[in-house]
Amino acid sequence: MPDEVFSTKMKELRESTGLNRKDFCEKFDIPYRTMTEWELGHRNAPPYVLRLLSYYVSMQKQLKEKG
Repeated sequence: MPDEVFSTKMKELRESTGLNRKDFCEKFDIPYRTMTEWELGHRNAPPYVLRLLSYYVSMQKQLKEKG
């Protein structure tokens, strides 16, 4: 996955949670600097990291909707 695609998707995922970068990092135990580098497109994580985070966020939203 190209760096700019990964960074955009990672930022969109974080924003979809309603959390700022600091809170997102604390929730998922991701170093703040790492998340910043991902969102700026300076570094990439393996594609499965984005898939796992996306899945978790999606499942949490579904659980909230069901009550």
